[in-house]
Amino acid sequence: KRGMAIETGISFQTDGTLVQRLLDLLSFQLTRAQERVWTEIKEDLRRPHPMNRLIQGDVGSGKTVVALLASLYVVECGYQAAIMAPTEVLVEQHYLNIHRLVEPLGVKVAMLTSSIKGSEREDLYDQIRRGDVNLVIGTHAVIQEAVEFHRLGLAIVDEQHKFGVVQRGLLKRKGLNPDVLVMTATPIPRTLAMTIYGDLDV
Repeated sequence: KRGMAIETGISFQTDGTLVQRLLDLLSFQLTRAQERVWTEIKEDLRRPHPMNRLIQGDVGSGKTVVALLASLYVVECGYQAAIMAPTEVLVEQHYLNIHRLVEPLGVKVAMLTSSIKGSEREDLYDQIRRGDVNLVIGTHAVIQEAVEFHRLGLAIVDEQHKFGVVQRGLLKRKGLNPDVLVMTATPIPRTLAMTIYGDLDV
């Protein structure tokens, strides 16, 4: 963890116009817990060292909205964000919800799973490589060798416990020390959390 704290990362600096536009569009207000967590993440994003943070919250507590705010923050700085989830069903769910929210803001979202094949897949790879896609939501297909990002600034892993450390590392290597945010709804006792997630801020 100490080694990671001295690595050079990306310092994202923006006034958060995109974030504010999304907040204005939402049909609900953020809870106090969501606001607190978003403030901590925003401070991490601004620092010149890579963020390495775990959000632990019950199912339905709104982790995805917070992750989306972080994604828009880096997109506004000219970078891409990626969300990796363990199943196609979950990826599709994230894609439909997020796409609906950010499409009016002019943010391009793409879904990447192993069932996308042939020329459609090659076209998607091209768009990601060129930076035409701002946010990629996918299964472990996101960490395949053929996937190259134009400028990956933020890597998000949903249901962290379904992925290994190696997979988290592979996603991180898709960028130049991008910030990493992992999410889980599985509460883990503190001592065990220190063992498994010792490198993460929780």
